[in-house]
Amino acid sequence: MASAVRAEADHRIVGNLPLELTSFVGRRRELADARRLFESSRLLTLTGVGGVGKTRLAIRLAGALQRVFSGGTWLVELGELSDPDLLEDHVALTLGVRPVSSSDSLHAVIDYCADRSLLLVLDNCEHLVDSVARLCGAILRRCAGVKILATSRESLGMGGEVTMRVPSLTTPALRGPNGSTGLAQYESVLLFTERAAAVVPGFALTEENRHTVARICQDLDGLPLPIELAAARLRGMSAEQIMNRLSDRYRLLTNGGRDVPSRQQTLRLSIDWSYDLCSLPEQRLWGRLSVFSGGFDLDAAEGVCGQDSSSTETLDLVTGLVEKSILIREEIDGSVRYHLLDLLREYGREKLDSTGEQLDLPRRHRDWFEGLVIRAESDWISSGQASWAARLGREQHNLYDALEYSISTVGEARSATRMFAAWYRFLLSDGLIGQLRYWADRTLNAADSEPDMFRVDVLCVDAAAHAMQGDLVRARELIDEGRRLAEALGDVRSRALTEWAGGYVDTCAGELDNATAKLESAVTLFRLDENLQYVVISLDTLGLAYILTGALERSAECFDECLEITEPLREVTYQAHALGFLGLIAWLRGDFARTSEYLTRSLRIDSSSMNAAWCIEPLAWTAVAQRDWKHGAVLLGAAAMYWQKIGQPLTGFSRLSSYRENAMDSSRKALGDSAFDREFHRGIVMTEGEAVAYALDERRSASASLSTEAIRLTRREQQVAELVAQGLTNRAIAEHLVISPRTAQGHVENVLTKLGFTSRAQIAAWVVSAAQEDDSQQIKASEGRS
Repeated sequence: MASAVRAEADHRIVGNLPLELTSFVGRRRELADARRLFESSRLLTLTGVGGVGKTRLAIRLAGALQRVFSGGTWLVELGELSDPDLLEDHVALTLGVRPVSSSDSLHAVIDYCADRSLLLVLDNCEHLVDSVARLCGAILRRCAGVKILATSRESLGMGGEVTMRVPSLTTPALRGPNGSTGLAQYESVLLFTERAAAVVPGFALTEENRHTVARICQDLDGLPLPIELAAARLRGMSAEQIMNRLSDRYRLLTNGGRDVPSRQQTLRLSIDWSYDLCSLPEQRLWGRLSVFSGGFDLDAAEGVCGQDSSSTETLDLVTGLVEKSILIREEIDGSVRYHLLDLLREYGREKLDSTGEQLDLPRRHRDWFEGLVIRAESDWISSGQASWAARLGREQHNLYDALEYSISTVGEARSATRMFAAWYRFLLSDGLIGQLRYWADRTLNAADSEPDMFRVDVLCVDAAAHAMQGDLVRARELIDEGRRLAEALGDVRSRALTEWAGGYVDTCAGELDNATAKLESAVTLFRLDENLQYVVISLDTLGLAYILTGALERSAECFDECLEITEPLREVTYQAHALGFLGLIAWLRGDFARTSEYLTRSLRIDSSSMNAAWCIEPLAWTAVAQRDWKHGAVLLGAAAMYWQKIGQPLTGFSRLSSYRENAMDSSRKALGDSAFDREFHRGIVMTEGEAVAYALDERRSASASLSTEAIRLTRREQQVAELVAQGLTNRAIAEHLVISPRTAQGHVENVLTKLGFTSRAQIAAWVVSAAQEDDSQQIKASEGRS
């Protein structure tokens, strides 16, 4: 067992390929051809008509190849991306890379990929074909270990590209084999039969229905999407009824559009037919739901699309669309979410255009999501912060669309500034500085000339973002404009904001006396305005400025006050910041025990990329200061992994940067170049979860626990622990072991209890440590025998 676990850990799957929820039917020849073509090319594009199964084939091919790529296999979904200017940033975000600026995304992606063996799967490229071609060319010319698999309705048209057209599934002719056994060899028939059996248990291909099934598959041209939709209709119709309706509609549509390719006619027939099977309220809701991008929750559907229905009616209609396979239901972090396939979303939008509702619906969509971010803003300094951050992350595409509407619609600039002023907290807390600048700049360029208090927010936040990334000239220009507008408005909040932003810019510029004076003023003004959020934010910035001046007592007072505010409210981000910076203060005082205590507490509260980087960095310095050279080198590598993704924020603070350089030099001298590089590499190739577990010393404590206690898990619990170590969720574990999610949850809780752990990361560390100790014992035994 130990060797198997060790092998699994050494060859862990890296990337974001989704798990398959339904059986993969056929495509053996296509998979073999694609693998052969990929051996001789670094860019393979799968082309074909919409609904033919390009994405499913690409994911299956990537899954078969993923162990070849140690740097991971990454699916980049482009169907929801409409702005080609955001392509490079979208790829960077998928890879987990935080570029220094939005204009630097390509360089960040190339730097990340340059020394990795990595597979990129770019899905649905047809609407961005020119931009995707340029991106692929830049990556492939500079990253020797990268291969790219693309899906598109047309080829990218670039040198070195190999294309493969994805055909329809094999389909029987009406005069084909006489028996049901012969029909079952055709992929389209097999697909229909399997999906039908999922809808109607016991459905099978028989002598009585074989001709009907063959006719359905032929009429649908062997295209997977309409075949699956047809099979879903068996809930309310017989196969004979389905065949008759398809035949009627096929003839009608063919006669109506000779200039449309036959396969597009067939695909449209399937969607038209599905639409007509819906009730009038369901049809109306389908069209309205096309306004959402990237999916939606039920409350959003009720708020945007259900204005003429009760909440119960909207739920019933959504449920009806799920049952008819129009909507896809998925559960994310305990929250049910729905989305339309791109093809069905486009169809719904076309139907919506014919009703005239498209003129008002985007405004309702914007109003609802503006309200969402305002609610998140009001609840940000609270125990609800983590759930709000997760929700805003899921709604990213909808928020883009809502803000885009306000920016591009005349007379809506105030809505744009209000929405951004509430939304930026999420972007900042997640380290998305490039996106923050992009949307702030666009919002400012679109804003009306009349005074607007929330324009001050945008100016100040944009100034801080520019300062973070070293553009101090532009940052000061934004501050000057914000100060002039604040003077014109004359309110306390606007004045406080400009003082805070000016202090932040001065901190990044190293003008620390000016910085602390402005930030002290900001804290006073925010207290006067009774603005709790900005009291916390300005105290956080002021504390950092005092660290850089060396006034550690005053700095500690700022962070202690942050904790007094945030701990009772169970807020996450600024509580973790305060603990982390108190750890840094302890390090500067030489109190390494308190340093580790503060930093590990911070990391347990918030292990997001930004906070983890700020915690792991001084933990590395602490290890080096205590002459734990190997541990320090690994942590330095782990910190470098985070900074690479976030965008090297330490470069703005020369004093802190010097501590890192000193730690690097000391560790390298103690270990020697070869050993240091080996340990540093261990850290830089870690996943974020592994880095956090290592920094919290959970691997070491797990190993010690294993050595002192004979912990016995049942066979099933051991299986569950190993799947947890692979990063599987409870639902994925349930599907893997063919058990219920509740049973899987129970096994995980039993493992946690037996091992005395509180987190899944500790289980993962224990599994690897157990495997390492077993292997070590086997080696020692072997050496003893020899």
